[in-house]
Amino acid sequence: MTKSLVGHSKDLGDNFVIRRVLPAMEKRSVGPFVFFDHFGPVPVVTGEELVVRAHPHIGLATITFLYDGVITHRDSLKVEMDIRPHETNWMVAGSGIVHSERSKFDPKYEILEGIQTWIALPKDKEEIDPSFEHFSEQEIPVLTKDGLVFRLLGGSFLGLHSPATVHSPLIYADIEIKQSADGVHWVLSDKEEAGLYVSRGAIESNGESYTVGSMVLFEKGTAVSFKAKQNSRLILLGGEPLTEKRHLFWNFVSTKQETIERAKERWAKDEFPKVPKETDRIPLPT
Repeated sequence: MTKSLVGHSKDLGDNFVIRRVLPAMEKRSVGPFVFFDHFGPVPVVTGEELVVRAHPHIGLATITFLYDGVITHRDSLKVEMDIRPHETNWMVAGSGIVHSERSKFDPKYEILEGIQTWIALPKDKEEIDPSFEHFSEQEIPVLTKDGLVFRLLGGSFLGLHSPATVHSPLIYADIEIKQSADGVHWVLSDKEEAGLYVSRGAIESNGESYTVGSMVLFEKGTAVSFKAKQNSRLILLGGEPLTEKRHLFWNFVSTKQETIERAKERWAKDEFPKVPKETDRIPLPT
């Protein structure tokens, strides 16, 4: 029987609901991915449906991808960038970065919905300098065939190579597939594992049915195999797992607990760099 995870719902306030899939008790990570949130869909009425005040990260890269709506990203590198559907924001925290995320009203979109993931950096790159990359829809490699659109958001797969800077071998993709499309059978290498998340619609994989909120897991050297039962939207993620255990606390990821403790102290003492235009920040959890 194929293994899978089911996201659990969390209300972040003002009825802004997310589904958190990673980390899970059954599996803490998929490849280098240690965190997976599906946020929304929520109706956009005021444009202030999502307000995430300034907060820090270390030891990871965050990727934001939207299905609907607009989010403004600001960070301590003085980057201010709106992200829209079919675009990606890649933020490498490394030794430490602070950012905020706020939804924005745009009459083109009636809802806000998207995916945010975290990738743990390799041990020797956990404390590299922070950086930010934004990729437009035109910069993202796309593979199309009857009833299938495959957008490679990061890494390399199916002969495509993303322009996003990655620090370990990985796969990250957005998939649109129609019910009429042929079944999919993509073979992973002996070093790669993967997860296939159902954002919209429903699929069948190895005789089991999966609906919104489920992530099907595929072991190293097996095949990502599925058929759409409805017109569906999926996220494929994975790659080579990192060998060392990761400690996670709040927004901090590291192979060393003492690095986490130092980051907690830095935030408590307001020693992280500041985000322009952001006067409020999220306090350290107690």
